[in-house]
Amino acid sequence: MSKTKTSLNIKARTNAVGWSFIALAVLLICAFYFYPMIKALNLSFQSGTGTNLHYVGGHNYTRLFKDQTFLTALKNTFVFLIVQVPIMIVLALFISVLLNDSKLKLKGFFRTAIFLPAVTSLVAYSVIFKYLFGNDGLINTALMKLHLVGAPIQWITDPFWAKITIIIAITWRWTGYNMIFYLSALQNIDNSIYEAARIDGASAFRQFRQITIPLLKPIILFTSITSTIGTLQLFDEVMNITKGGPGNATTTLSQYIYNLSFKYTPDFGYAATVSYGVVILIVIFSIIQFKVAGDRNG
Repeated sequence: MSKTKTSLNIKARTNAVGWSFIALAVLLICAFYFYPMIKALNLSFQSGTGTNLHYVGGHNYTRLFKDQTFLTALKNTFVFLIVQVPIMIVLALFISVLLNDSKLKLKGFFRTAIFLPAVTSLVAYSVIFKYLFGNDGLINTALMKLHLVGAPIQWITDPFWAKITIIIAITWRWTGYNMIFYLSALQNIDNSIYEAARIDGASAFRQFRQITIPLLKPIILFTSITSTIGTLQLFDEVMNITKGGPGNATTTLSQYIYNLSFKYTPDFGYAATVSYGVVILIVIFSIIQFKVAGDRNG
């Protein structure tokens, strides 16, 4: 019994020491993450103007399906997600393979240049894009001088071209960010695998399809999920380039949450409901991507 008690005491002290190291972190995570999440969930069942709130049960959630502005913002967000994320993932993967070539000169320069947009200020680059794609901006001026268009393209004020502008902006901003993940993964692949494939007569494309893609599968899944989450939370670019316009043609879910809280008559309860709508979408898309990727843990 004494040995048993001694081992239990040692285990208890070990656990106490372990918890002492992580106690502060756990406390901070609970205070700044889980508590606000629980409060927001509670808030999503309330409605009212400003802080004059009262419980309405699930009314806010049923209201979502009747709210045309929410449905428009949802559709716009899906458009950005379905179009931009695949383009960005494929482009980042393609660029990373090119920049991983041992024969390429100035690799460091090209890697830095492509990654630099990821460290620029979101507001600053959004404002720059707004001026670049203005009616008399550099893009329209160049296109007209090259005689590719006869009149300025309404990049900001036309619903279709405004979406294209946002897609170009976020692709420019985040492609280099995803490229870094692929580059680091590519550099961990043993070169002897490619040498064996070349000896067997495999073409460069076949090596890419049957070696590179399967070995990068976990990173592709990771970047797909993080890019999906980022796009579902898209706010800065839309807010600073188009302000959600023209009309609500580029309004996203995050911008709609902002408008409900600070632009329209404040309805924090309904804004919290829309926020949890975004959370539900993130969970759904993450599960789908895990299943599509065949991850057993998904």
